[in-house]
Amino acid sequence: MAPVDYPHRPVVAVGAVVIHDGRVLLVKRGQPPSEDLWSIPGGSVKLGETLQAAAEREIKEETGLTVRAGHPVYTFDVVERDSDGRVRFHYVIVDVSAEYESGTPTPGDDAAAVQWVSPEALPGLALSPKTRELLTTRFGF
Repeated sequence: MAPVDYPHRPVVAVGAVVIHDGRVLLVKRGQPPSEDLWSIPGGSVKLGETLQAAAEREIKEETGLTVRAGHPVYTFDVVERDSDGRVRFHYVIVDVSAEYESGTPTPGDDAAAVQWVSPEALPGLALSPKTRELLTTRFGF
């Protein structure tokens, strides 16, 4: 087994809330953290990249869609520890609103699946807790 890399500082990440025709764009995570859970698509911000540019790039990489990213709508931390209590992941995530421009959802990068989800279908999905909180409190889903 390969050695585990432990972070020395939090990683800044961005997610994008894309709502189109009354449905929200979600990805099923293919890797930790949140593996096998549905969440807002997104990922790490690269050095010198704005939140909006990072969100647009990550949406393209994970879903194949083109979006126009807007303003921040939600901020939170994801901290996961290993069995010895050491921090394995620490992300500071800023979710932004984003407007769908074009494309057909196709999973890419670390997304195992991608789909437009109606509010009625959300209760039956294994959502990450922060995604569920965001969609219920900020968007009324």
